[in-house]
Amino acid sequence: MHPLFTPPAGYPRIRIVDSFDALVTAQLGPVVNAVCWPRALDGDFGAVAQCLAAEEDIVSLDEAALLSLRPQLGAAGWQAAEVMIADLQRMAALGLQPSLECVPRYARDEGAILPTDVYSFHADRATVQADTYLCSYNEAASEGLRNEDAIRRVDMPEMRAKLLAECAEADFDAFLKAHCYDLHYAPRTGALPFSFGIGNLWRLAIEYPGCPVPPCIHRAPETVPGRPPRLLLIS
Repeated sequence: MHPLFTPPAGYPRIRIVDSFDALVTAQLGPVVNAVCWPRALDGDFGAVAQCLAAEEDIVSLDEAALLSLRPQLGAAGWQAAEVMIADLQRMAALGLQPSLECVPRYARDEGAILPTDVYSFHADRATVQADTYLCSYNEAASEGLRNEDAIRRVDMPEMRAKLLAECAEADFDAFLKAHCYDLHYAPRTGALPFSFGIGNLWRLAIEYPGCPVPPCIHRAPETVPGRPPRLLLIS
């Protein structure tokens, strides 16, 4: 148990660490598929988000963009910006490609047979060994779902029948992968998603050839109209 984050009771797939070095060096598998570095961050991240609240689309922020906000920020707001700059720098120093995003809302797959937007529980995938790094700095945090509490939507009989009717290809599995349908999950009855927490930096197992553990299933939180945009680090 950690004072800043407590994994779901009886769920062994999450490992808690106390430093960035431990986060990036922790072994994933044969059971663990998520590593969390719990953090209580100093600064007013809401002030940073408020500087960008007029933007209607997702804005990518780099160190230069954050530095340009300094005249608009008070001491606590600038302290928050410095935290995000430090996160970008430490990840880039390891050869990672972090992206800091200001997100007023994500697009939804309105009318899709099987929505594949980030509000749906999903796993990430790569063609080579890789992980996903994730941190929510303000507002609602990303959510996780226990692997045993999830069922692939393509394995649900009604959904599978709909997708088979739409598939014009000979290889149904290739059709599912091409559209990322096979990466999306529904919670089983009684499942309880868990929050990743604000400020915590996560490393998530993703699906790739030879991955020793099932991928970590997660989703973006619902955005609330009228609330400040979300600040998110992802790599």
